[in-house]
Amino acid sequence: MRPRRSRRRRPPLADRPGILADVTAAVGRTPLVGLDRVAAGVRPRIVAKLEHMNPGGSVKDRIALPMIEAAERAGLLRPGGVIVEPTSGNTGVGLAQAAAVKGYRCIFVMADKQSAEKQALLRAYGAEVIVCPTDVDPSDERSYYRVSDRLARETPGAWEPDQYSNPANPEAHYVTTGPEIWDATDGRVTHLVVSLGTGGTVSGAGRYLKERNPEVVIVGADPAGSVYSGDAPGAYLTEGIGEDFWPVTYDTSICDLVVRVSDRDAMLTARFATAREGILMGESCGTALWATLQVARSLDDADALFVVLLPDSGRNYVGKLYNDDWLRDRGLLGAAEAVSDYDWRATQAEVVLRGAEIPQPG
Repeated sequence: MRPRRSRRRRPPLADRPGILADVTAAVGRTPLVGLDRVAAGVRPRIVAKLEHMNPGGSVKDRIALPMIEAAERAGLLRPGGVIVEPTSGNTGVGLAQAAAVKGYRCIFVMADKQSAEKQALLRAYGAEVIVCPTDVDPSDERSYYRVSDRLARETPGAWEPDQYSNPANPEAHYVTTGPEIWDATDGRVTHLVVSLGTGGTVSGAGRYLKERNPEVVIVGADPAGSVYSGDAPGAYLTEGIGEDFWPVTYDTSICDLVVRVSDRDAMLTARFATAREGILMGESCGTALWATLQVARSLDDADALFVVLLPDSGRNYVGKLYNDDWLRDRGLLGAAEAVSDYDWRATQAEVVLRGAEIPQPG
């Protein structure tokens, strides 16, 4: 009679290696991929950090849980509480994702220029969405900033993360995004390019990289009509980035260069790159990539390594950015022009400023 083999007890399925506790544990560790087709003929190497591969689909996943957990530790957010935030969409998704795991309700306030897809997506997570007019001053009581502030005051148990002033925003990128870029490039990164929204990504990741190597050049990409490149506040179509005020989360000392990017160049570069690289890019991605290409083309240095952070995908912009009629109706594409006719090489940076040249707040 053969002896019975002893069976090792296997850990419960939820405790096995490779199985994450919940969706928030899947945030980060996004890949770097080469953009050799778009950048053909450019001497520096250009690689993209694909933030759409976070579970909520954008770079904003990185800041959601840290902001919530900081509020819990400070006693600002308690069980059964409500998260109220003004958002262009992506921060709302990150917060809604974490809130579902944590058991919080969400109310998000958006400007009416944000895509219908973004509004529908937030509602799909169970959030309440309130839409406000875009073309009003930030101090106007109808602006999505002020409406959010009012709701946070009036809603019992409410907490407003305020990504524009919350220190957990840039800190999340200092702790995760910066180290990931440094490690993935073995410290060879020479340039980081980030489209500017709250300024949290560039401030946190840029600070980390400069601490590791002060020679790393940090480039901000800014929509025309936004204050970061010294422009007077004005209207622009690009979603999710640029500001008409100076957020506390933006460290004005971090950017070595700021490039001003038109709506046309941002959107057509995104379309150009999507067709050649197979990466469905959003408008903020096109902004960052156009700025990257313009700075990189001026360098005759094959050892330079540009990392451009692509904040989200083009899925939320299929009805706008990827709709030729929408582009034509807004004067971004000529009546007889095809998107395939666009060539980023035929355009030049409208403004490339050293950080010190930009008018600072106050």
